[in-house]
Amino acid sequence: MAAGGGSPFWNPDIDVVISDSEDDDDETKPNYKGLEALIFVLDANLYESFERFSEALDIVRKALISGLLVDNKDLIGIVFANTAKNPNPFEAYSLENVVVPPNCAVFLPLGELSKSIVEHYLRFMETAEEDFGKKYGVMGNGGNADFSVMLRLCINLFENAGYNLVSSTLVYLTDRATPHPTNSNLYQRALQKAKDLEGKEIEFQVVPMVDDFDYDPFYKEFLTLVEDGNIAEFVPRNPEELRSLLSDRKLRQNVLKRSLGHFKLSLGPDLSISARYYNYFKLRFMPRKVRMLRKDNSIVQQKHVTTVRKESQEDKQIVEEFQVKQTGGWYEINIGDMPIRITPQQINRVRNLHAPGMMLLGFKQISELPENWYYKPQNFMYPDEKIISGSKRLFRALWERCLERNKMAICLFMRKRKSIPRYVALIPVEGAVIEGDIYKPLLSGDGFKIVYLPFAKHIRNIDFSNWNNIQNEASEEGVKVFEKVVGKLRTTFQSNILVDPTVEALQSNLLALALNIKTDSAGLSGMPDAKRQDERIAKILPSLNKIFGEDEVMTSKKRPANTGDARNAAKVPKVDASNLLQWDYIQQLAKNDSLGSCTIAQLRDILSIHFDTTVPAQMKKNDLVARVKELLEK
Repeated sequence: MAAGGGSPFWNPDIDVVISDSEDDDDETKPNYKGLEALIFVLDANLYESFERFSEALDIVRKALISGLLVDNKDLIGIVFANTAKNPNPFEAYSLENVVVPPNCAVFLPLGELSKSIVEHYLRFMETAEEDFGKKYGVMGNGGNADFSVMLRLCINLFENAGYNLVSSTLVYLTDRATPHPTNSNLYQRALQKAKDLEGKEIEFQVVPMVDDFDYDPFYKEFLTLVEDGNIAEFVPRNPEELRSLLSDRKLRQNVLKRSLGHFKLSLGPDLSISARYYNYFKLRFMPRKVRMLRKDNSIVQQKHVTTVRKESQEDKQIVEEFQVKQTGGWYEINIGDMPIRITPQQINRVRNLHAPGMMLLGFKQISELPENWYYKPQNFMYPDEKIISGSKRLFRALWERCLERNKMAICLFMRKRKSIPRYVALIPVEGAVIEGDIYKPLLSGDGFKIVYLPFAKHIRNIDFSNWNNIQNEASEEGVKVFEKVVGKLRTTFQSNILVDPTVEALQSNLLALALNIKTDSAGLSGMPDAKRQDERIAKILPSLNKIFGEDEVMTSKKRPANTGDARNAAKVPKVDASNLLQWDYIQQLAKNDSLGSCTIAQLRDILSIHFDTTVPAQMKKNDLVARVKELLEK
């Protein structure tokens, strides 16, 4: 078979030539190398109302402890603004190249967290009510403290951190709506400094310490300039939500620095949107797995080595042997007597023929998608204006249209190179929705939630009627009533509220051991409120009694007394329960070493009544007695 422009026959001795085309989005890869830097700036004016100042200190304390336990490699600093004095900070040597202005005080320079730093902050909190005014002082809102100078100080701290920073965040805790009078020169200088933060890619967040906070006098315009947005589209955040998120260190991450990847959404011929996708929920940091040898506990190191050997044709002995890099090897295919060599670079080019992307297929009603589909973790999508101009406008139009018509977009999505294309549904989602006192951990702003659709092999049809052998004798009316009960008691999964009990117990033990902080953890701290659940089903309870009748109270039969054998008689408590309410009686039992004569239930009552202490249900009697003696000695 002839080939045009060359030899009349294909020569298998020549290597296969494959195009050198590469994907055109290499330069858009996000940089994941570096550390996160976070500076807390506390307004000294909060000290005039010490309850607010104490709450702000406690928020920073929780963030420090959370950072120490989760990821102590992040850089954290603490600065006091509007102070009359600026004493030397902790580890003052780290401020050699930083000039501290007179009305700001650096309490903690930007650096990695450690136990000594957290202990230093805890000692400061104990004496803050008396010593803060003497040591730092308060300049006041009518003083000469310059807000722009404080911002310049924080920028210098970020620049002199000495690390490659992947993100820089400045958090300002205050209760004042504006740092300066509206018509003053300092007010204009503060607004001009917002452009410096935007140019340095520093994220600014104001956390109000009052629930009724007015953003209009200053922070509405200031935050818009920092984020380079439109002031008409500014939506104020709930102060209570911001304080809650800051305590758990679940700050809103800058989406441009937290993307999992970039792709192009093809809407039709010659029409595309540039977008990025992110994790829908914040992931928990988990320790890395380390493989170790059993004998000496040394870490196992694996190395991939490619060895080439040359054998002699006579005796098949190895004549030459050498190691080559992975890129220097090749794959050889024998077709009869003709060998064909293919290099790894050529194979990778074939694998990377298609760039990551998404293609629109059509639209469906959102009601056709099940409420819960446990197949693959969901992602979130935002537009990216840097690659294709006009992406945000077209993205916004598509989002509003889908939201208006209650439709979802069905697309074919290839997340990254060498991955398998999957069918996804783009569901329009509005910003964070408040439900009572609970906040959903959505990314701020509007966008599309990426729901991965399963293939036919992932779906199983189960006949639940034959799955359970117990016959259901309830009527259709009773089944419908209980469906309402289940619907009322259903709660939304929220990753930032539901706590792993094992991790929670480990955290309490670490705090007690390292920082001498004792916490009384009674299981999951994020369980739904029982009173609120009772209120939800209160209207349905009367219909339950009509359909199923009143519940019968089951009473256990008393064991008959046996006068013949004392060993078979029922055990009677040796201590009168009425005397357990008397403190003198408890002390006398401990003095006579007679606490062992109390039952387990009586020991639990002693701990609950006199010491306001609850103990685990599996605690043994000897441990309960030891616990009571320990509390009595205190």
